[in-house]
Amino acid sequence: MASLKEIRKRISSVKSTRQITSAMKMVAAARLRKAQDRIVKLRPYAAKMQELLLNVSMRMEQTEGDEQYRRNGPAEKVLLIVVTSNKGLCGSFNMNVIKETRRVIEENYSQHYNGGSLWLMTIGKTGYDYFRKRDFNIYQNHVGIFDDLTFENSSAIATDVMEKFLEGEFDRIEFVYNKFRNAAIQDLSYETFLPVETGDMDDEAGNTDYIFEPSKKEIIEELIPKTLKIQFFRTLLDSYVAEHGARMTAMHMATDNATGLIKDLNLEYNKERQASITNQILEVVSGADALGD
Repeated sequence: MASLKEIRKRISSVKSTRQITSAMKMVAAARLRKAQDRIVKLRPYAAKMQELLLNVSMRMEQTEGDEQYRRNGPAEKVLLIVVTSNKGLCGSFNMNVIKETRRVIEENYSQHYNGGSLWLMTIGKTGYDYFRKRDFNIYQNHVGIFDDLTFENSSAIATDVMEKFLEGEFDRIEFVYNKFRNAAIQDLSYETFLPVETGDMDDEAGNTDYIFEPSKKEIIEELIPKTLKIQFFRTLLDSYVAEHGARMTAMHMATDNATGLIKDLNLEYNKERQASITNQILEVVSGADALGD
């Protein structure tokens, strides 16, 4: 059994930890509310732009010969964009992305990995540290993007990736990241960024008639790059919001666990204190009986 002094020290330590986790929970909740407003407002616009992109791409396939953002045939050089956080204390948020990335590589790109034609772009310090230590090919690392996540900062990265695709340095570019659903749930996502795919469209979207003015070439040069940049920013913002949701949930659970542990320690302390008092009374009574004899 632990002594009363040791139990008191443990109670004090757990209370300090609970105070820290509670403060971190409140900070994460405040950041989550602010970031959540941004993703909620962006998603409808990004979804409509994506629908327009798919529709235009389908019509390009039917009538337009220029396929600079579409590429048929097997992908010889692949870039995986792995989005994690810069900090921990957010539950399984980062490890889920890392595990999914390893699964994608093992199931889809094992030959590329063995042949040195698979590259990773890590966005976030956690993913970079993990894959760098394991000698993966790191194309780029962006750690500071989440310190000031804006469309302009995101577009600079997206533009570089798009240019490398058009130049043929990469044949396929894919995302692995956490998509925000709510504060308690993050959906692990694996999506294709480039090449642009037509995908499955409903009848209403597929039958939409567009008037291309001034020309389809300018549509390709202006609309598609802009849409891709929006999708890139939406992905990073989704991960950013999901991170704060995961951290708030993790700190909430840590605070509750600390509260439960303090309750158990107080119960143990009271039992030990009661036993100590009982022993002291017994010693006094035994001493009095011995003096009486």
